[in-house]
Amino acid sequence: MIRLLILLLSIVVSAGSVSAQAADRPNVLLVSIDDLNDWVGCLGGHPQALTPNIDRLAEWGTLFENAHCQSPVCNPSRASMMTGRYPHTTGIYFLSPDLKQAPVLNGVPTLPEVFAANGYKTMATGKIFHGGDKRFFQQYKPSGGFGPRPKKKISQPHGHPLWDWGAFPIDDELMPDMKAAKWAVEQLKQKHDKPFFLGVGFYRPHVPMYVSQKWFDMHPREQIKLPLVRDDDRSDLSQYAIDLTNLQHVSPMHEWVTTAGQWEHAVQAYLASVTFADHCLGLVLDALESSEYADNTIVVLFSDHGFHLGEKQRWAKRSLWEDGTRVPIVIAAPGFPKNQRTVQPAELLDVFPTLLDLAGLPADATQEGQSLVPLMKEPNREWNHPAITSFGPGNYSIRSARYRFIQYLDGSQELYDLRTDPHEWTNLASDSKYQQVLAEHAAWLPKKQHTVLPGNSTGHEAYAAANANMEN
Repeated sequence: MIRLLILLLSIVVSAGSVSAQAADRPNVLLVSIDDLNDWVGCLGGHPQALTPNIDRLAEWGTLFENAHCQSPVCNPSRASMMTGRYPHTTGIYFLSPDLKQAPVLNGVPTLPEVFAANGYKTMATGKIFHGGDKRFFQQYKPSGGFGPRPKKKISQPHGHPLWDWGAFPIDDELMPDMKAAKWAVEQLKQKHDKPFFLGVGFYRPHVPMYVSQKWFDMHPREQIKLPLVRDDDRSDLSQYAIDLTNLQHVSPMHEWVTTAGQWEHAVQAYLASVTFADHCLGLVLDALESSEYADNTIVVLFSDHGFHLGEKQRWAKRSLWEDGTRVPIVIAAPGFPKNQRTVQPAELLDVFPTLLDLAGLPADATQEGQSLVPLMKEPNREWNHPAITSFGPGNYSIRSARYRFIQYLDGSQELYDLRTDPHEWTNLASDSKYQQVLAEHAAWLPKKQHTVLPGNSTGHEAYAAANANMEN
């Protein structure tokens, strides 16, 4: 009986200690924008991008201009970020399986779970994880997924059911992202008895690219500037590279988009969707600014991967090129310099250790990312770690401050100098002048890689198809 009383007393004291320590810690606002590439005003990915609120947030803190995902697909990218492990460590490379089905992650707490264990109130709405978010937060409010859809597709009749674009619905209030924003606003108006971790996940610009007409009107179709595309862009690529990114039944073929006269419309829809998501973000930022938490909240904004809209003659994600991997990461924290940029490589899985660092929580030595706090203090400092992205075992991109190196399972390679070739049009891998650069980047290729965990997804299909073609 005495032992039990001592144990219970120690638990109470420990819990009280955690609560006392947590009371002085900053809040966290984590914002995700699904499928957002670098078509953001402050990133300069498209000259007609209208994102005043992302740009405003960048002025609050540090913009990581050279940030990249760990996988160009939703599920593995988010699983990597939320656990601090690379896909080649966990075996989660594609849209399935769920992170809870990865043996390597058994017993590994996710980002919000670590904050909850340290005395935080954790809340979320919308898409933070790739499904099943309520498992990871103490309070979760569904927002409605991809939202309402018309009875018939508007623009793109074939392909995946989600692949379509156009002005729909009439009322913004029907959109899940608006519901998520308003729910988040209500949480910021409330009094909380402990520091909070609030996740807000927006679905747009993920397909279907449906938003109301007023957002389309901000980007008149007749004025749309299309991405620069070269007809011979893929002539210096291996057949494996083309096969891996060419699964036809998922997203529309570039040839169809152009011959159907839909390119301008699709680009317009993406830009409109981005502007709508940015507006929803603005509602949340306005609420934070006017709340009692304005001066004691860390704000992180990210996207899970990039997106092609005709570049390299392809659509959607699932590529190891710049359009597939580059994402916005913005971090603003109390006491840190404002309105600064860094071109040093950053990875999504760096967000986890960065937040632990900023919140004064213990670092986790088993994580594979690194804190970005040194770059927030000194954005021009030396930074020797590149961004590593994978799309199945054997397929890797190594992105440094200047170059991108890609190696595929069949041994084929690509090397691009982003300083002189921002569109990655000229593959330098076979140029003798760049062999030292190539070797330096190849040294970062993973020495060990987990096999693909079983699953049923487009990524599994694309990987299997490319491998089958390689063997024939």
